[in-house]
Amino acid sequence: MTPPSPQAPLTLDPKHKELTYLEALRAALTDELESRPNLFLIGEDIGTYGGAFKLTEGMLERYGAERVIDTPIAEGGIIGAAIGAALMGMRPVVEMQFMDFISCGFNQLTNFAAKCHYRWGASVPIVIRGPGGGLVGGGPFHSQSIEVYFTKTAGLKVVAPSSVRDAYALLRASIADPDPVIFIEHKALYRAPMLRDHLPVGEELERLAKLGEARQVRSGEDMVMITYGAMVHRCIEAAETLSASGIEVQILDLRTLSPLDREGINAAVKKSGRVLIIHEDTQNSGLAGEITALIQEGAFEWLDAPVKRLTAPNTPVPYHAQLEGVFAPSVGAIIDAARDLVNY
Repeated sequence: MTPPSPQAPLTLDPKHKELTYLEALRAALTDELESRPNLFLIGEDIGTYGGAFKLTEGMLERYGAERVIDTPIAEGGIIGAAIGAALMGMRPVVEMQFMDFISCGFNQLTNFAAKCHYRWGASVPIVIRGPGGGLVGGGPFHSQSIEVYFTKTAGLKVVAPSSVRDAYALLRASIADPDPVIFIEHKALYRAPMLRDHLPVGEELERLAKLGEARQVRSGEDMVMITYGAMVHRCIEAAETLSASGIEVQILDLRTLSPLDREGINAAVKKSGRVLIIHEDTQNSGLAGEITALIQEGAFEWLDAPVKRLTAPNTPVPYHAQLEGVFAPSVGAIIDAARDLVNY
């Protein structure tokens, strides 16, 4: 493999530059490529084209075709090749053009990569990253929330950052992890202007770069909203409106969906007594059900009302903008659900 480039990293000085969510992910990949000679990127159109969302633009020219590898449209083959490379000591980062199509490599991930350590102690340090979720009019094949297919699979970690700082820190943590990681980047956040922020450095980076730890985004004593991904920002907007009417909401961003931060979830529940779980995925067998069960087992005595779920309906993601607008939980729906819960 080509050794690290002697040029300065592409990452701009975090002290002087606020980055978008997409730029933070690019910075994480760049810094890892610079520091790990055994790391390479592989996926469809990531080299010459620079990625479907231009996240890897310029990396082929900088690092060469041995470290930024364009592939045919064959997700199962891409993931399989990455697993083989990882078993031989490499650190592959796979890009899915859209996370929906990770299903084409489902067998490779769930029946092989996830079980290698259990079967014979082999480490498979791969990251499968790409855009998930909807909210951008992508329709039923480019907008799905795929997390629960993998959160139930022992041996896989699942990460879903909601902020610039977490995107950078958690991607670097995922690359460093010895186990396979599914890294879900919400496409609606890629270039969202309100998310621009500095990259974490020093102690803050060390604190944020931990898989399996949730983050309290906002404090409040009346109830807690537990969520992740793009819904974090809708919850923040709803919480500000609720605050104006005297309802103070705590917001817990899960950040890592597997493993879940059980202690963090239960601690948040004990502070507030009322729980609203919000996610963009559908309700049937969604993560909200698992979180509800964890709360029942670990914090039931602190509940002042039944745990409430606010999710998408059990349908495919609609293409039409108006239909998609009522598919995922809106700010208005979150506010209404919160008021109902507080008045229980």
